[in-house]
Amino acid sequence: MIIMALDHIRDFFHSGAMLFSPEDLSRTTPVIFLTRWITHFCAPVFMFTAGMGAYFWLQRHKSKMDLSKFLLTRGLWLVILEVTVMRLALNFNYSWRYPILLIVLWALGCSMMILGGLIYFPIRWLAVLSIATIALHNCLDGVNLPVLHRPGAVHFAGLVFAAGYPLIPWFAVMSAGFCFGEVYVRGGRRLTWKIGLGLTIAFVVVRALNIYGDPAPWSAQSSPVFSMLSFLRCTKYPPSFDFLLMTLGPALMYLAWLDGRGFSDANPLIVFGRVPLFFFLVHFYVVHIVAVLMAWVRYGRVDFMWGPLPSMGGAMKAFPTNFGYRLWVVYVLWISIVVALYPLCRWFAGMKARRREWWLSYL
Repeated sequence: MIIMALDHIRDFFHSGAMLFSPEDLSRTTPVIFLTRWITHFCAPVFMFTAGMGAYFWLQRHKSKMDLSKFLLTRGLWLVILEVTVMRLALNFNYSWRYPILLIVLWALGCSMMILGGLIYFPIRWLAVLSIATIALHNCLDGVNLPVLHRPGAVHFAGLVFAAGYPLIPWFAVMSAGFCFGEVYVRGGRRLTWKIGLGLTIAFVVVRALNIYGDPAPWSAQSSPVFSMLSFLRCTKYPPSFDFLLMTLGPALMYLAWLDGRGFSDANPLIVFGRVPLFFFLVHFYVVHIVAVLMAWVRYGRVDFMWGPLPSMGGAMKAFPTNFGYRLWVVYVLWISIVVALYPLCRWFAGMKARRREWWLSYL
């Protein structure tokens, strides 16, 4: 959650984010590239650990029907939040002239609803299905499947929905996490480390072969550093086989390293980890409000802030020519906003621990 905030703050404030992709090797710098690259771990880990969480929930409650009902209702709730609360957070208005973005919460919600049906499969068969989908979905790269396997816009009831997170293979990442829950329980830290290491080595091998695994092959660049960046520049939309190996492998090794270590309830990793949805929603509003205030101080007007930023598809001509800030400002704001949200998130985490109202499980 902490790393995720860096990417969103970069979207709102970095001048380069308004002009080019941080992974455009013809324009980026290593620091800008890596600022974006480190946040690639967020979405795969969210999906995978959500699946693990569903498995652990089942072990406590023992009823697949209850788990299925929870996944369906929570998944639907996330989709509703995406098109209402998140739409307002990104644009600060509900104007129909802007596309309705279907991004992280949409993908998480739809994947949960799909998992609500997949949990009835025998776990070994579900593991085979999940791994096969992750490993083979790039065979569909040449097929035009917007929303399912390719980002794209869909027109419905006079509205434009822009899906940035296609469902394939995200749902399989979540169902793989569900299956891995049993592996984690049975094999513990040592097996988790071995699997993580194996996935990381597999990434290096598959990526080096440059034959399959990503629609954008890597290539030698003008320097060894940029050649390495090309090697790491894997496709996220949808996440390629290489992308998922690159992120889930190190993430599992990190999980194995954390396993068994003690953390106090006040540790930021624990605090933010206990209220991920609450932090996700609140931090977007805080970031946008700070962006409006800084725009008023710097430009003396904020009319251009009531809509999507150029980094999110907005029209650059509506913004001041020098809009945005240097990268060091992004890092200062990132640290400041995370620190500022810590007390609020700790309070909410404490309230969730003390109270048992059903609606708290949806926040």
